Amino acid sequence: MRQGHTLPIVLERLAGQTAQVLNGARLADGLGIDEKTARDYVRLLEAVFLVRLLPSWDRTLTKRTTAKPKAHLIDAGVAARLMRLTADKLARRDPTALTQFGHSLETFVVGEILAQATWTDGIASVGHWRTRDNVEVDLVIEADDGRVTAFETKAASRVGGDDFSGLRQLRERLGSAFVAGVAFYTGTSSYTLEDRLHVMPVDRLWRR
Repeated sequence: MRQGHTLPIVLERLAGQTAQVLNGARLADGLGIDEKTARDYVRLLEAVFLVRLLPSWDRTLTKRTTAKPKAHLIDAGVAARLMRLTADKLARRDPTALTQFGHSLETFVVGEILAQATWTDGIASVGHWRTRDNVEVDLVIEADDGRVTAFETKAASRVGGDDFSGLRQLRERLGSAFVAGVAFYTGTSSYTLEDRLHVMPVDRLWRR
């Protein structure tokens, strides 16, 4: 009975952490369970395809296995519902709602890209990239030959140079192995910002 009561609460709290680095202590807080038990619940939700844990990506295997994953609810719509994210809140430009929308949009984009990636052969690994000083890239896909494509999501109708700081750093570190970086946004135009860095509307994920 306790598990049946606690599991929906854990899922709701995970919705509040969607597209963020998993925080087991925050998840367990106030539930009367320890962090290990909270992570066991997360693994259970992952096993029934309600939650995706996106691992940390790095060329060094040791770093990949020690860094924390990002949590994504599989269904971004469910995440928005559990966060009580409504059109009215977004229309009022409520700061909390706008932040939640940004996380939900990232979860949606990551899910769509990974679903399409299953049609592609030769993928070695996927993950998120994050440096010690918190520069990050939402999604990195590495091919068997070492080539890397990276993606960012911006919940804005315009993107500027500062929005590409993570993609730029990754490009610099990888050199020629960096194929392209794409920032998806809520605007309407596709264009190339600079060398191997591109901007595309979110709807390009399902429209051609």
